[in-house]
Amino acid sequence: MTLPRKVLIGLLAIFFAGITAPEAGAKLNPNDEYIIISGGPALRGWENFRREAHRHDLWWGNFVRAARIRMQLLQKATDNKIQITWLVYRAGYETRAREDGEPLIGHIESVRDKYKVNLVWYNNGDDIINYVNSGKNRRQTKVSGFEYFGHSNKYCFALDYSNELLGACKAFLHQKDLSQMKRSSFARGAYAKSWGCHSGEAFTAEFKRTTGVKMIGAIGKTDYSECYKQTLPFVSAGGRWTR
Repeated sequence: MTLPRKVLIGLLAIFFAGITAPEAGAKLNPNDEYIIISGGPALRGWENFRREAHRHDLWWGNFVRAARIRMQLLQKATDNKIQITWLVYRAGYETRAREDGEPLIGHIESVRDKYKVNLVWYNNGDDIINYVNSGKNRRQTKVSGFEYFGHSNKYCFALDYSNELLGACKAFLHQKDLSQMKRSSFARGAYAKSWGCHSGEAFTAEFKRTTGVKMIGAIGKTDYSECYKQTLPFVSAGGRWTR
């Protein structure tokens, strides 16, 4: 029986995620910190103005669920001997909560409680940079992992894409600001990956140049449509992962 392409990609994503986690985990020092970032969801009120068939974030939890899946993989790979800090763009979930009429902040905090991770709310790209540099004493606690789940383009993480403005963002982490991240914050052999669209077309190269850490990113778009099935995002047809 031939599996549909989308199902096959999803299964491969799970397989390679399972490989990635142990490889990253094998290099982890229990005293180091693994940072996972979730951007905010688009508002349906904006996205419903789009004429095209593809509209973003029909489900509010794409970037939360994907982060949760990754936490589970990392914890399993390290027998829970890992310090995970989860940075979440709070403003985006507050506005989406009002739109959906759901207690989304409480849902996010329940993930924190279940997986016993350190939840840090952030408001903009500067907050991410500041946390990497000084969220902990970086002489004692290095950053061993840095992963992003959210909207992005080739030049930046679009933290509030289509949340305040249709098809645009006011909160972002741009590649021109990456030089503010201190190389000394990262552990030797640190793992980094952007699970957002197009990051592999420019952002990841600048991340490597400025921080010294190789980052995996996508050429083309990434697809979060299977996350509710416990599948990590995968690259859409015609795209690929690059380092």
